[in-house]
Amino acid sequence: MDRIFTFEGIGQLLTFDFVQNALIACAVLGIVAGALAPLIVSRGMAFAVHGTAELAFTGGAAALLIGVGVGIGAVVGAVVAGLVFGILGLRQRERDSVIGVVLAFGLGLGVLMLSLYSGRASNKFGLLTGSIVSVNSADLIVLAVVAVVVVAVLAVLYRPLLFASTDADVAVARGVPVRALSLVFAVLVGLVTALAVPIVGAILVLSVMIAPGAAAARVTASPLAATVIAVVFAEVALVGGAVLSLAPGLPVSGYVAAISFLLYVGCRVVARLRGRATVA
Repeated sequence: MDRIFTFEGIGQLLTFDFVQNALIACAVLGIVAGALAPLIVSRGMAFAVHGTAELAFTGGAAALLIGVGVGIGAVVGAVVAGLVFGILGLRQRERDSVIGVVLAFGLGLGVLMLSLYSGRASNKFGLLTGSIVSVNSADLIVLAVVAVVVVAVLAVLYRPLLFASTDADVAVARGVPVRALSLVFAVLVGLVTALAVPIVGAILVLSVMIAPGAAAARVTASPLAATVIAVVFAEVALVGGAVLSLAPGLPVSGYVAAISFLLYVGCRVVARLRGRATVA
């Protein structure tokens, strides 16, 4: 247990530039992931996020193999995945099968490319479980630019996106361009997922892209309140997980996933207690 939870030397670690870069990256990712999470949950896109993460992993593996930035490869892979899922799987009954087929192909291709990569094993491991301490100033710039784009698009399209997410049939009847919004949202999810993969790894992207929104949905029915709560939960999970992982020197993804899970369980307990109080 001492190996998992220790704060020895954490004060000194927090003075290092790479640690500060990591915490800034977590804070920025928490904003955009938390903002998207309630919409992802309301649209039933958890499996799509998982599939997008695997394709981001494939793009990152390709980038490693050809010698370009992993972040760039992850973004390309995730955006392509988002577009494919958006174009081929817009109908609910088709979505899961399309995602499953593309996910399996992409994951197999990524594993093959990692096998061909002859560089450091830590680079391979980082794509799966995250390598937060490898975030540099250039990565922060990319993260900041993408975050600004995502927040700006959400600010402009939030109301029609929310309408299309809660009742797509009525939105279509009202003239809302549901198909175009689905494609735009898929690209936004792809971009944020690509940013999350280098930090928490492809395996546990759901811990920041789904869990905060699912937890928030348990304690409020207000879309605005759910978004605020989801952002707070994402920040707590990411920044808290990064801090807890520093002294032990363990992958940040495990801590982030654990915090996200505890927040979700806590919200379920609160919802259950509220229900009992209402009945009483």
